[in-house]
Amino acid sequence: MIEGDQAAGLRAWAASIERSAPETAAEPMPAAESPATLARAEVAAGPLTTLMVVGLPGSTPGQADRVMALLDHWAGQGRRWVGDPRRWKVVPLAASSPHLSLLAQQQPRWALWVGADGEAFRRAFAVLGRLAADGGPRRLLAVHPPGMPRQGLLDNLRQAARHYFGIDLLVMA
Repeated sequence: MIEGDQAAGLRAWAASIERSAPETAAEPMPAAESPATLARAEVAAGPLTTLMVVGLPGSTPGQADRVMALLDHWAGQGRRWVGDPRRWKVVPLAASSPHLSLLAQQQPRWALWVGADGEAFRRAFAVLGRLAADGGPRRLLAVHPPGMPRQGLLDNLRQAARHYFGIDLLVMA
């Protein structure tokens, strides 16, 4: 995929986030609430935008805070599609969840956590394979520690996701 096509796809995805109606349906699974998550919910008036995240090392509230820190970072960098990071509800989910297929139908926004260590590609590739096999989402945003370059790990993962699993992985690095 050429750079312009990727940017166009990202703009379309970001626009769909901004156009989407407020979420009024109850969450299909309760998410663990950390004090930071509760504080953000209190500060942010109105409904939150849910982002389902697979590939995190666990499903504790601290893991959700890793993704929230990235959203804060992106907002600070002027990424307008993020909007107010406090308006996001990050829900960590194991790729092995028996609810994956149902949630993929119910939740429009998904992300894949990609670590920065030597085993990050292997882990992320395995998660993508699981998502493809179990009816998971077909489009995900790559979330990762700030400062990771697009070239190398992220670009290779994006290409592998498309080639082997037919999954669109949006990379914002």
